[in-house]
Amino acid sequence: MTETLFSDRTVADRTLACEGATLEYSDAGRTTFALRDVSVTLPPGKFYGIMGPSGSGKSSLLYVMSGLKEPTGGSARFGGFVYNRNTETAVTDLRRTRFGFVFQQPFLLPYLTALENIVVAAPLPDKAAQEKAMRLLAHLGMDGLENKQPSQLSGGEKQRVSVVRAMMSDPDVIFADEPTASLDRKNGFRVIEALAGWRDRGGTVVVVTHDGDMLAGADTIIHLRDGELTDEGDK
Repeated sequence: MTETLFSDRTVADRTLACEGATLEYSDAGRTTFALRDVSVTLPPGKFYGIMGPSGSGKSSLLYVMSGLKEPTGGSARFGGFVYNRNTETAVTDLRRTRFGFVFQQPFLLPYLTALENIVVAAPLPDKAAQEKAMRLLAHLGMDGLENKQPSQLSGGEKQRVSVVRAMMSDPDVIFADEPTASLDRKNGFRVIEALAGWRDRGGTVVVVTHDGDMLAGADTIIHLRDGELTDEGDK
């Protein structure tokens, strides 16, 4: 296997793609397909949504496209970097340096402040990282909350902290898996607005959600059902 490290950020092709990606699980002799022969190509600099009913494979597709899961068939890639042709170390390095992640739960460390939770994700947790985090917090309407601990923040505020954390390494792609599922609609829209803003900075955003209203500003919506692509009104 080849090994390509991504500390050098000069890779020009930032396209995400799956080619015939299949993800299957075996349990007591029974095979379950999370994805079946999925092929998609996502050019950079856009806001993509992934939608479908529960169990349709939405999160599985995000995990395969981000290298968090290896497909059991087919392949996934970032530019010319094909995940299953590289070592686990190389794929981990790719995720660390080129991708940001926001999940349904913010996973903030309870003993750190909002600012500290963000700065620990910076390549260098120095004064410059603190200043950058403060600018991003202010941009997302969180000015003045940087010294609050997670227990002192609302659900929407915690998620916006996790969005800022995902932006700290200036990632090419931000992947968000159901980031608004536990929020009221007002806070949900604020989080989606914050994520979509990364597209305006030239980055790619991929959001999994069951709520179509949250994807009103998406460039393209990918629909899944039973692990397969459907053609339900893609933009």
